[in-house]
Amino acid sequence: MENSFPPFMDEYGPEKIVYIYEPRCGLKGIIVIDNIAAGPGIGGIRMAPDVTTEEVFRLARAMTWKNALAGIPHGGAKSAILADPSTPNKETLVRQFARAMESMRGYIPGPDMGTDEVTMGWVRDEIGRSVGLSKVLGGIPLDQIGATGYGLAICAEVAQEFAGIKLAGARVVVQGFGNVGSHTARYLGERGAVLVAASDLDGTIHDPDGIDVDKLIQVKQETGRVTTYDGGETLPINAWVDIPCEIFVPAARPDVIDEANAPRLKCQLVLQGANIPVTARAERILHDSGIVSVPDFVANAGGVICAAVEYRGGTQKQAFETIEEKVRENTREVLELARSHSQMPTEAALALAKQRVAEAMAYRRSR
Repeated sequence: MENSFPPFMDEYGPEKIVYIYEPRCGLKGIIVIDNIAAGPGIGGIRMAPDVTTEEVFRLARAMTWKNALAGIPHGGAKSAILADPSTPNKETLVRQFARAMESMRGYIPGPDMGTDEVTMGWVRDEIGRSVGLSKVLGGIPLDQIGATGYGLAICAEVAQEFAGIKLAGARVVVQGFGNVGSHTARYLGERGAVLVAASDLDGTIHDPDGIDVDKLIQVKQETGRVTTYDGGETLPINAWVDIPCEIFVPAARPDVIDEANAPRLKCQLVLQGANIPVTARAERILHDSGIVSVPDFVANAGGVICAAVEYRGGTQKQAFETIEEKVRENTREVLELARSHSQMPTEAALALAKQRVAEAMAYRRSR
């Protein structure tokens, strides 16, 4: 019999890969529970028509490392519904998907690309567990408050000295001006940085003199496109790669920075707002170019830290305090370790994460 196990299995996982299919409503879904040695996995439900099993696994593994580095009692998991999030039967798909995962107690779903606090309300209604809920349901709506973006701004506060820049006056380019990208721009702006370009699926808006972040957020909410912003110039969707800045924030899909475009980036600091936005070879190119690239499972951990606080009944104030404490501490530890060992930040962060996951696994019964 041919071995059908996935090639990405290793000593850390994944523990389960489950496919969900319900032809009556057109549901196709994937759930990956990677490693839950430290506790039940927290990870978002991604909704997009082109998600693959390998992508969901890579996202789940990123959650394993992220939660380990954050020092929260949770492992890594992730899931995906293969559909356009604008589909009219979204609620039906989400509710059916939730019912299919009800028995998977090792997975606590949260919001991700294409899902939000409303979606999580449907999930909780079906199976009684989710994070990223609206306030009326007793949750902390991490997308509304910008938990991930806040963590990225804290990360930037620490990383500025390692990248040789100052936040005050630093030019920022955001690729993917959605929930993460918009809040990151807002929180960086509060610290004196200047947004000079932002992109979404429709195109890129660029103004070297600075973009009014609040106005751009309003325009995006009203029209769904950054290119309707009144000011600056409209450029093609991938123009962000050639726009000079001090801080570049990839905040959309995986692998947007690869070996082809990494040499073209004109920045000094990359804050990985999306999950796995930089390929392994691109990380090396950035490092060799003197660009400090803070890995996703360090920089964008604010969302899952907020989710963990919510899961234990904490408040929004407690969530922000915990995000600041943990992201600040982890960023400095990783960047100092990378500098002292002449490593890429990703290498330093991964070594720390693996050490912590292995320690958690040692407490588990082997048989």
